[in-house]
Amino acid sequence: MTQLISSLDEISAPYDVLYCDLWGCLHNGKALFPEAVSALQAFRRKGGAVVLLTNAPRTHHAVRKRLDAMGLPLDAYDVIAASGDATQEAMLTGAAGRKLWHLGPGKDDDLFEIIPEWLRDQPPIERVELQEAEGIICTGPFDEFNETPDDYRARFLLAKTKGLTMLNANPDLVVDFGATQIFCAGALAELYAEMGGEVLSFGKPHPPIYDFARRQLAAKGITCDTNSVLAIGDGVRTDIRGARGEGIDAVFVTGGLEAHRFGDDPATPDMGLLTAWLEAEDLHPRYSMGRLR
Repeated sequence: MTQLISSLDEISAPYDVLYCDLWGCLHNGKALFPEAVSALQAFRRKGGAVVLLTNAPRTHHAVRKRLDAMGLPLDAYDVIAASGDATQEAMLTGAAGRKLWHLGPGKDDDLFEIIPEWLRDQPPIERVELQEAEGIICTGPFDEFNETPDDYRARFLLAKTKGLTMLNANPDLVVDFGATQIFCAGALAELYAEMGGEVLSFGKPHPPIYDFARRQLAAKGITCDTNSVLAIGDGVRTDIRGARGEGIDAVFVTGGLEAHRFGDDPATPDMGLLTAWLEAEDLHPRYSMGRLR
């Protein structure tokens, strides 16, 4: 049974590294959560390292720029590892061909513009219309505030007929943007897979993003073993299942995406409801807490 905690400090002593999710844990897409920021700063002051591990379908450069704009202090983290980074590596090494249909908003263009030095000798990726494509890179709907996956059925049927592989840059299905839920690339990829299309995913819970995180830490001279890593996240199908797959402990933040399941107060989950739901989902995070603090 999961252990309900009220603060990260209660259980952080055995851990050297945190893999901390962003949306729902550190911010809501519009504003940072001050208590969460303080918790990460406190962990680092005690000698720990923090990886901001996000399913954002952009590179860590773009994620850092956004966090800077939101006012996240630099002493709250060590490195950023994004689903977009892992996807970009697969894209640039030709996992879906060189001519790609980019399904997603223009804000994700850094995937094609900020190229890691070690991949700059790869043949260029050409963005083309679906009819000419050898593959798809999906970073989300074109209009994430108004479109749904069903809007893409006809185009996905054509893509499946052409045998196109989709690179899914964000396995999340939905995310809370303030008080509004918007569809992510994962929801589009799920539909494409249901229709018989081939999908390759790179963010949580899949291994590539964790490999990228370890390499980012190593570049900073930070090494750790599995037992000393703690994952924090509000996504059961991404953060918690990903942690289980990597063999690391996890804190489930109940006041995020699944808050409606555990009572009226997102900061204080009903333990009975939480335990029953986790059991039904066959998920067993070592710890749970209402909000990261």
